[in-house]
Amino acid sequence: MSLSDDVRMYCKKNIIDPSRKNGEKIISIRAGDIHKAMNYKQRLPLVCTALGANKFEEMAGVKRVNVTGPTNGANAIFTFRII
Repeated sequence: MSLSDDVRMYCKKNIIDPSRKNGEKIISIRAGDIHKAMNYKQRLPLVCTALGANKFEEMAGVKRVNVTGPTNGANAIFTFRII
């Protein structure tokens, strides 16, 4: 499993699945929060790439509706609709 896969699985398990269970329809994920939670160092581009990939949308059952902030920075916020 790649580091990108680790990021996707972490977000699905810890953010998407609980949000889906709570009936939420829209969820935002800040790249810096994931980077910190996973104890990464200098891997913000990796986190942003993993969250921005179609592969994440498919495996998590979400549709990306917006991305704001710096392309590969801590304040990049990915907003998804849970489907």
